Amino acid sequence: MFGIFKKKNIIPEHAIVAVTDGNLIPLEKVADPVFSQKMLGDGIAIIPKNEVIVAPCNGKITMIYPTLHAFGIINDEGVEILIHIGINTVNLNGRGFKRYVEINDEVKAGDKVISFYAEYLIEEEYDFTTIVIFPNCQKELSKKTDGYVRKGKDVVVSYK
Repeated sequence: MFGIFKKKNIIPEHAIVAVTDGNLIPLEKVADPVFSQKMLGDGIAIIPKNEVIVAPCNGKITMIYPTLHAFGIINDEGVEILIHIGINTVNLNGRGFKRYVEINDEVKAGDKVISFYAEYLIEEEYDFTTIVIFPNCQKELSKKTDGYVRKGKDVVVSYK
């Protein structure tokens, strides 16, 4: 009954929300040239303050690497997004990661997709900066590149 008074999180059209809580940094400052030189496309990066990675939009999970360090999603408007958790974390072969969805699952912005064990990644000396990339995107992106963001709530990229 009291749910009717609950504030709903309305995501604007053509918007992508933060995949984790943390501090935004420009893609150019990521410690991996594949991302910083935008070889895979433009995007943003977040230095996580928690261990949960959520869907950045409503859409369908198109790919999850077997090592769980990255996944792809295509939103309802056909925009492809790649979320990559950490630098060189592929070398962990899935250790320290847990998945909550399967390929072809329909998700909503803010749904939990993957979590990671930050203490383990720190112990193994991995940078867990999380990158959100738009490969093959022909749309004009407007990106936020600094400040603190909240997963599933704050818009980090909009497009037209």
